[in-house]
Amino acid sequence: MRIQLLATCLVDHLFPRVGLAAAAVLERCGVQVTVPPGQTCCGQPALNAGFTEEARRMARHTIDVLTADDAPVVVPSGSCADMIVHHAPGLLAGDAAYASRARAVAARTHELSQFLVDSARRPDCGACLAGSAVYHPSCHGLRALGVDRQPRELLAHVRGLELRPLHDAETCCGFGGLFAVKMSDVSGAMLERKLGAIEASGADTVIATDMSCLMHIAGGLRRRGSRVAVRHLADVLAGAGPPTEPA
Repeated sequence: MRIQLLATCLVDHLFPRVGLAAAAVLERCGVQVTVPPGQTCCGQPALNAGFTEEARRMARHTIDVLTADDAPVVVPSGSCADMIVHHAPGLLAGDAAYASRARAVAARTHELSQFLVDSARRPDCGACLAGSAVYHPSCHGLRALGVDRQPRELLAHVRGLELRPLHDAETCCGFGGLFAVKMSDVSGAMLERKLGAIEASGADTVIATDMSCLMHIAGGLRRRGSRVAVRHLADVLAGAGPPTEPA
């Protein structure tokens, strides 16, 4: 099986170890990984900010990059996968040159845990992590893609890991992309509630599928002086170091 890895701009620029971890996990599971050259931002930040035409241009570029090959697309981010699966086809629906191509790419795009569990049928990636953790389901992955069962199934197979319950797990961490900038007070209050739940669990680590949420949570934990580690699911499955700081 061969896939195209869409690393995402946040991973590429700030947390490249997560992209490398995703590739390592996929390869360990017998998947051939290709990384299409020329990939940039999927356009989600521009769309969220109301810059529809700019988002449309970025969506066209992403479709061009991902249609050079017809292999499935795997994304280590629920929010970016949601952009390609749901929003790009809508943005390009009236574009005769791109509408059908956008729908085709959307149909073969998967968030990382979705692909590992539902397509590759590899819930056990051979990972080990001693300690306890909680799982934070990121909003776009959970609500837009239905990603929740898959990460939990993967984590259930991590040897040595105790997965603990997280109070109000499905409540947003407060990041929300530009929401954290435009409504910082509300975002900060939401983050404090999430941090309180994480620390109350007594877990050593908080795990999620999106580095955007983890970056937000990591900053809050650091300001509290907390010793709770923050790790992307790919990083846990690959057994790499915790990517809580830009690499």
